Amino acid sequence: MFWGERAAESLQPSALTLCPRPQPCPPEQPDPRALQCAAFDSQEFMGQLYQWEPFTEVQGSQRCELNCRPRGFRFYVRHTEKVQDGTLCQPGAPDICVAGHCLSPGCDGILGSGRRPDGCGVCGGDNSTCRLVSGNLTERGGPLGYQKILRIPAGASRLQIAQLRPSSNYLALRGPGGQSIINGNWAVDPPGSYVAGGTVFRYDRPPREEGKGESLSADGPTTQPVDVYMIFQEENPGVFYQYVISSPASVLENPTLEPPVPQLQPEVLRVEPASAPRPARTPGTLQRQVRIPQMPAPPHPRTPSGSLTGYWKRVGHSECSASCGRGEAPHLSSRQCTRPGILDGSPRHRSGALLALGPEPSASGATLSPSSGVWRPIFLCISRESGEELEEHSCAVGARPPTSPEPCHGPPCPPYWEAGEWTSCSRSCGPGTQHRQLHCRQEFGGGGSSVPPERCSHLPRPNVTQPCQLRLCGHWEVGSSWSQCSVRCGRGQRNRQVRCVGNNGDEVSEQECASGPPRPPSKEACDMGPCTTAWFHSDWSSKLPGPGPRHLLPRAPTLLLVTGSLLHAGHSSPQCSAECGTGIQRRSVVCLGSGEALSAGQEAAGAATGEQSCPPGSRPPDMRACSLRPCEMTWCWYTGPWGECSSECGSGTQRRDVICVSKLGTEFNVTSPSNCSHLPRPPTLQPCQGQACQDRWFSTPWSPGGVQMREVQCLSANQTLSTRCPPHLRPSRKRPCNSQPCSQRPDDQCKDSSPHCPLVVQARLCVYPYYTATCCRSCAHVLERSPPEPA
Repeated sequence: MFWGERAAESLQPSALTLCPRPQPCPPEQPDPRALQCAAFDSQEFMGQLYQWEPFTEVQGSQRCELNCRPRGFRFYVRHTEKVQDGTLCQPGAPDICVAGHCLSPGCDGILGSGRRPDGCGVCGGDNSTCRLVSGNLTERGGPLGYQKILRIPAGASRLQIAQLRPSSNYLALRGPGGQSIINGNWAVDPPGSYVAGGTVFRYDRPPREEGKGESLSADGPTTQPVDVYMIFQEENPGVFYQYVISSPASVLENPTLEPPVPQLQPEVLRVEPASAPRPARTPGTLQRQVRIPQMPAPPHPRTPSGSLTGYWKRVGHSECSASCGRGEAPHLSSRQCTRPGILDGSPRHRSGALLALGPEPSASGATLSPSSGVWRPIFLCISRESGEELEEHSCAVGARPPTSPEPCHGPPCPPYWEAGEWTSCSRSCGPGTQHRQLHCRQEFGGGGSSVPPERCSHLPRPNVTQPCQLRLCGHWEVGSSWSQCSVRCGRGQRNRQVRCVGNNGDEVSEQECASGPPRPPSKEACDMGPCTTAWFHSDWSSKLPGPGPRHLLPRAPTLLLVTGSLLHAGHSSPQCSAECGTGIQRRSVVCLGSGEALSAGQEAAGAATGEQSCPPGSRPPDMRACSLRPCEMTWCWYTGPWGECSSECGSGTQRRDVICVSKLGTEFNVTSPSNCSHLPRPPTLQPCQGQACQDRWFSTPWSPGGVQMREVQCLSANQTLSTRCPPHLRPSRKRPCNSQPCSQRPDDQCKDSSPHCPLVVQARLCVYPYYTATCCRSCAHVLERSPPEPA
């Protein structure tokens, strides 16, 4: 966009309009904001030179300030309040800075208009002109190869094109003039995004296992019409299509509203005259109108009179580097082709192709691939007067024309087989088959193309099918034996575990085993015989059976023998409730059908409700008398528990009670010890060992008087003097008592009653109560004179 300073300062959005550029700026061109920051590299900042780079981590109005950061430092500086007009507000954003303000371009190319395209691509529209175009293409299709099935007009949005089911056919896309975009020239492109018609088409080819056909989709709107083709290899599975377009379509195609976009053609470099330089611009950016002084044309080298007598003349060219086919390619191809002599039968796929690092431009502007055929012109120095060849120094070296490579081609190359991409394996596990297309191709001067297969009949034909196996299928495994029959009588069912196991032994989906042998049965019927009803009873026991599970036996009348009024076991001696004399034995008796299955807690209910089904007169008894032997009087010693140890530490003794007890049946009585004299008497005393004794503090009783005294000594375990007692546990030797005031002299009752009281005072025995009372007056005087002793 161009405008003057006055228009920029007025900042009227209606006057600021984006102008399209023929192509985006090359990636190697420096960023405009980086160039503006680099202009301050030669200016000192705070007495030092820095290398400045853009700092764009700002928001709001600061986006259009020239904020730069020194390379390698953590601070930034605002060099100017405004960046140059046309600078992007932020990298990657469409907004543009104009006069220090960030403006957003609308779809009409006017900054700040706020206009956006509606759902059908109309700039500033309200969706009122949008109409949905959709349908299904169900014709069976024509011969094998490319067949045009749909034309998408310019202005179409929200495009969806998809095969209704998986097939061996491929969708293809061509632009204006038949330019191949997706799956062209008998080559299958990988799924991905492709630019065509002013939008991006997404090509998807899901695996056959998903049950979906391949599809094309694009957001749009398209700026050019595109054609959809089908590469037929089988009957048409059906194609669904839909897109949204503005109605009437002429509104979108009106050249007065939307300028026509030129068709994509190979770019040709042309030399522009020096008098009219035209700076290149990227679409969607702005530039200020800057007047650049015109550079004077370089002066032609003047030839001194008589010094150079020759000029450069083209007399021919070198041999063509290509022996056959086209020697010039307009662009580099990323396809991996199978050429004569290197056919290996491997699948051809573009995603595995190698890309050349860079093409070499020719003098005409066409781009040559490294393997293309070229030749170079030959120039000789010719005499201006005689026309004869001269030495090269006779011509101006700087005026010699360049020997740039030029395209050339020879006769058609031999035909060769070109194999397409292998299809997905026909089976997800186990042996399967893959297919691919095979075409006979030949390189001509105008490029390569498919030719009738007869031309490649003399060449070995690569395989179009190959075996494949993604992984091994699973197999059936019986994980357990048959369970018990679900009933005890009659017909029931039994089960076992059957699972599908993969190669590593893990359980997988049963679909993995569907292609193998049939699944072994996991259920089968079982017959346990006819059902009957009978009395069942448990074994005899001295206790009443509890609620837990029991083993019940059918009635067996011959199992027990009757002797008088007592019942004795014929084969075993079940426990009686009395060790001697008469006791009782009990058992559970229930009426059950032979097919009933009992669980915990069901016995009582079954006995109460099921007895009606069994004959009441034949019910076995559930209780009987028993006697193991007659009771006799016996005596035995009875011992009580041991008492505590007599010593807290060290060795001591323990005592317990021992009595003689008489027993008759279940009765116990205490009797004279003489009745048990024939039995060894248990001991009533035993030694015991307490915990290890330690040295402890011992003290005497407190003495009477106003200040009580006592002796404190440390004694060991054997009651000898020791010094190993803990000092902090030492009891005090003195404490105050009777704090009321005392008379200054002892009263008449405080007398010495022994003639040895002076010796008591001298031996310091007044601390003992006996001597304090015997020598009261002498000890009282000593206590008055003695200073207080620390505790």
